[in-house]
Amino acid sequence: MNMFKMDVLSSTLQFSTSHLSSTTTSTIVALCVFFALLCACIIIGHLLEETRWANESITALLLGLCSGLVVLLVTKFRSIDILTFSEDLFFIYLLPPIIFNAGFKIEKKLFFRNFNYILLFGVLGTVISFCLISLGAFLLINRTGIANLDIKDILAIGAILSATDSVCTLQVLSQEETPLLYGIVFGEGVVNDAMSIVLFNSVQSLNFSTINAVTALELLGTFLYLFCTSTVLGIVVGLLSAYLIKTFYFGRHSTDREVALMMLMAYFSYMIAELLELSGILTIFVCGIVMSHYTWHNVTENSRITTKHSFATISFISETFIFLYVGMDALDIDKWKTSIASVGTLIAVSSTFIALVLIGRASLVFPIANIANCFMTRENTRIEFRSQFVIWWAGLMRGAVTIALSCNQFLISEVTSTEDSALMITSTITLVLFSTMVFGSITKPLIEVVQLRHSRQTVSDSNDYHDELRLLFLNGDDSINETMDEPLQRRTRLSLMMRYPATTVHYYWRQFDYKFMRHIFGGRDLVPVVPGTPLGED
Repeated sequence: MNMFKMDVLSSTLQFSTSHLSSTTTSTIVALCVFFALLCACIIIGHLLEETRWANESITALLLGLCSGLVVLLVTKFRSIDILTFSEDLFFIYLLPPIIFNAGFKIEKKLFFRNFNYILLFGVLGTVISFCLISLGAFLLINRTGIANLDIKDILAIGAILSATDSVCTLQVLSQEETPLLYGIVFGEGVVNDAMSIVLFNSVQSLNFSTINAVTALELLGTFLYLFCTSTVLGIVVGLLSAYLIKTFYFGRHSTDREVALMMLMAYFSYMIAELLELSGILTIFVCGIVMSHYTWHNVTENSRITTKHSFATISFISETFIFLYVGMDALDIDKWKTSIASVGTLIAVSSTFIALVLIGRASLVFPIANIANCFMTRENTRIEFRSQFVIWWAGLMRGAVTIALSCNQFLISEVTSTEDSALMITSTITLVLFSTMVFGSITKPLIEVVQLRHSRQTVSDSNDYHDELRLLFLNGDDSINETMDEPLQRRTRLSLMMRYPATTVHYYWRQFDYKFMRHIFGGRDLVPVVPGTPLGED
């Protein structure tokens, strides 16, 4: 009887092993390789924390390149598809946690204090960059010997090359020493990613068989529709999560349910946006801001600590994984073999991409900053030339979003030839590698030379600035009503609205938020107390 049981168990194990080997062994091997590289990247990044020339993004990219080179040598220059690139892997699993965490951990005061600049650089600047790069691609790309790109491909290139990656710069800038510059670079970087994807989706949704003025209006209308509806959807889902957690008070039984509901609702906003063919990136970013303002304050103390570190950890792992994958995918021999273009053509196209990025970035940063300075009366809100240079430099790096959009456009293109599509992808990879390795490696020493330490904006200056506006905006104060008549008070408020639009809007929003929104959706100072916790005992 025992021998029979042993035979059955042995046959069962053999069947399980053979079944596993035939279906999932390659996936397990690939994941083991990437997990080992992730651990190595974290350790090396920790050891190189104080170095001037490297950061975690560059470390991950170098590890990916080295691993790809090793596999390439071991396989004797055959295909090295350890983990095949998938748009679903990037856009559904890796990118959403990064964007959500960016919105969730954002310093809202710093973000909305610099909201004028963020809108100018992130929205208007991205549109300007899109137009200039598309025009430059239309005039220059065909001269390199590529004749099969249609107008949709050209506009797609404009959207692809407009997606910046300011991670290297943000790792160098200090939020305490340069809050104005940090807020602008961070806010513009996140908004730029969303805007680039919205522009890319707008281009994909239109038919360019007949190009006229109506086509341009349709492109603008599609862009505005995607932008507005995605923003509204993010706000609705974020408020819904706050209302549910505040109403049902899950923390009285289990804090795990609060954490799970927050994560699921955040991901739900992204999936609903994708299902409705909206911009999931913009939706989940806005949802992150709303959830950090309302939902996060409705959960218990333990849940707040857990969600804060959980979102940051998942985002960090996803970001490192992306850079590792980009490094390994850059040495995919099949992509380079498919492109039959000569080395000179590859260098010409890649150099054109780099030149378009440099010129397009300069054409939006310096004019916008100098025009904005004409309307800024306070010295600590003006962007001096040194800071303009840092903002320009921060937008030169390109990352995973650029590669993902390029693969989305050219891997499935029915018009562009296979050879030209492969050339576009390899040129994009070359741009990403060059900008990250060259521009990113000299970011830290360059900023240390350029940025003046004594010219930083202090917190006290900012607080005094807002205190002055609060005094001017006091409503119902008898002392003010006695000293000034109503027309003069209205003129004062109107002039302040003209001079400080973002601050003025923020003031009225806070009044509305305190009087109405927080009573419905909760928020700060309304944290539930669970018996048995330190707060409950107090």
